[in-house]
Amino acid sequence: MTDSTVLFEARGSVALITLNRPASLNSFNRTMHHDLWAALDQAEADPAIRACVITGAGRGFCAGADLADFDFTPGPDMVKRADPGPVIDQAFNPTTRRIQLLRMPCVAAVNGVAAGAGASLAMACDIAIAAPTASFIQAFSKIGLVPDAGGSWLLVERLGLARALALAMTGDKLPAAQAKEWGMIWDMAEDPLAAALALAERLAAMPTTALVATRALLHGASTRSLSAHLDVERDTQSAMGATHDYIEGVKAFLEKRPAQFTGK
Repeated sequence: MTDSTVLFEARGSVALITLNRPASLNSFNRTMHHDLWAALDQAEADPAIRACVITGAGRGFCAGADLADFDFTPGPDMVKRADPGPVIDQAFNPTTRRIQLLRMPCVAAVNGVAAGAGASLAMACDIAIAAPTASFIQAFSKIGLVPDAGGSWLLVERLGLARALALAMTGDKLPAAQAKEWGMIWDMAEDPLAAALALAERLAAMPTTALVATRALLHGASTRSLSAHLDVERDTQSAMGATHDYIEGVKAFLEKRPAQFTGK
């Protein structure tokens, strides 16, 4: 391991991005946010990269915010110094938005505990695969806070209100098997990184522009009526109809040959 808080490795058409603060279960400080953004920029700048995998070094995926970064030194301005709002606004929210707006599919390989904003990070990725020993914990209520980094939105979207409320209020651990059964994650694998890389390679060979447009459609569905959404579907489908991959996909189907998608 290097001293960088985030590691980047290009594996053919897949970028492997590893959160690298294993001694603190890959909890986020401001430096790690900036290093993650730089890694995502590096992936997007390389036209050969068409999917990415995010995982954690060591035994954890991500333990959320590093509370050691908050200043609780006694003094008249302690409440202001300990306020989590600024770091959410300047770091966690931009990270969630950045992942949701990637030009490529993103797969989370959840190798261990995903707590607090770490669980939000896993859910912000398009697809999550977890080790059987992994777990998801909404740790916020245990320290008098609320789910952040998109957690309060993503929990309801993935689990429904009843399960989201119970998990967020109790802070109980959700084992990977139950997370899969309830729909928080896509799958479990003994080697989640190998499974995530294999899936990312598969996605990278697909029409990635259409995959990202699919992401946008599905995430926006709950904000629109069916009638309004039909119009958005139509316009998105028309835009996809102008892509190379649409023409190639139909030609390959008609010619009974494998399609050669480029993501364009």
